[in-house]
Amino acid sequence: MAKLGVGVVGVGTMGRQHAQNLRCLIPEARLIAVADADAKRAEQAAAELEIEHFYGSVEALVERKDIQAVVIVTPAKFHGAAIRVCAQAGKDIFCEKPFTLTLDEADQMLDLTKKAGVRVQVGHVRRYDPPNVRAKQRIDAGEIGDPVIFKSLARDPAPPPVSYMASGVNGMFFQDSTVHEFDLGRWLMNDEIAEIHAYGGVLVFPEIAQFNDIDTALLNLKFSRGTLGAVENYMQSGYGYDIRTEIVGSKGTIMTGYLQHTAETVLTVNGAKTDVVDHFLARFKDGYLLEMRDFVQTILADKNPKVDAFDGRQAVAAAAAAERSYRENRPAAVQNRTRTA
Repeated sequence: MAKLGVGVVGVGTMGRQHAQNLRCLIPEARLIAVADADAKRAEQAAAELEIEHFYGSVEALVERKDIQAVVIVTPAKFHGAAIRVCAQAGKDIFCEKPFTLTLDEADQMLDLTKKAGVRVQVGHVRRYDPPNVRAKQRIDAGEIGDPVIFKSLARDPAPPPVSYMASGVNGMFFQDSTVHEFDLGRWLMNDEIAEIHAYGGVLVFPEIAQFNDIDTALLNLKFSRGTLGAVENYMQSGYGYDIRTEIVGSKGTIMTGYLQHTAETVLTVNGAKTDVVDHFLARFKDGYLLEMRDFVQTILADKNPKVDAFDGRQAVAAAAAAERSYRENRPAAVQNRTRTA
């Protein structure tokens, strides 16, 4: 069996998940090496994954001839720099979302990787979540007629630690969190987001104000063909990791998402009790495996990724419009590009 030699750059929580999947659950992949700006963390991850090679930089990792593709899971601020290094080395790329933090850099990376002739897949995992995949198939088959309204709700159980925000490397609320909904809306509605009106506030996590960011947002979307969307994004549900989506069509509606993690309910005199999804790695465990498996198989088959740099760029453009709308308190047009061959 042909195997794809892969390196992973950035081995924090998300990076280790991808590396573990590559090492243990994707037989077509061979995890060659990991890298991290914290060389000790890279060394520890390599030991845990039982691989030999680890590095302190992406530059060192891409020098290996046996690595054909690189998975970038650094903090978002460093995505562009890592993409550039990989593209110049001729490596195909999987980059976690968001593609970049600024629209200018997204445009630069889109053009750079195209010119370099390397393929890029962006980690918009919602597209690989089985309920969303089935919803997309039903929509494309015409089961609910023409989709006319996209609604999505994303509630994290609790805000991130203050250190996450203080680092300044992870992106603002719309870039880091709501970007999922922007990509999902584009995909399920098979259309571009043309305009966004975003409302936001600091309502439950006062510490975030010092970073000029928000913890709660409601957004209205208008798609290019005139259909509509509504998104809720909230940092502190207090009860679990709650992700739900609804697509209203001219002949029906599809609802996806779940909160109860296992098919078990305990009923006693004290009431009913169930578990809940408590973490994104639990909710999208299947999606993370499926997207990485698809990336490996796509590169081995010499095909183009289903979620590419253009998709990553368009989601960044939507996040930029949302930020602009919130800051200026008015609707903002999304600076979309047209996909070219």
